[in-house]
Amino acid sequence: MSTYATKIDLPADTRGKAIALLNQQLADTFDLFSQIKQAHWNVKGMHFIALHELFDKLAEEAEDYVDDIAERATALGGVAIGTARAAGKASRLPEFPLDGVHGKAAVEALVERYALLAASTRKAIETASGIGDADTSDLFTGVSRGLDKSLWFLEAHLQ
Repeated sequence: MSTYATKIDLPADTRGKAIALLNQQLADTFDLFSQIKQAHWNVKGMHFIALHELFDKLAEEAEDYVDDIAERATALGGVAIGTARAAGKASRLPEFPLDGVHGKAAVEALVERYALLAASTRKAIETASGIGDADTSDLFTGVSRGLDKSLWFLEAHLQ
């Protein structure tokens, strides 16, 4: 994939690797965002309103991560691959149940997906650092911290 000219002083090879890494995390994070919204719209059960509101808050946070990741890819001279179809094709997350989901099952499904994305984000931190892109590593550190906090909120419902 070609890149656009930039005065960012990272070597082209480093930028290319970072852009690819960012786009993979973008796909996974955008997929998580859409799955949270699926849960938000379709959750059922006694705790509907609390979970409906929690899922909406979590979706807003995930949407911010999506934007930050995409903007970093473009700042490095790349193209952010961020359509729903592209994200769905590239995502490593399992599909969310498409039926109405009882509250506990929805939380369990999101816990699984948050844990997977948090783990891949930690790997992305190491990868970005290893290729010499401290800023992308730092971006992923912030995302990782947020994912862990959201995972804690979700897991608290199951304890």
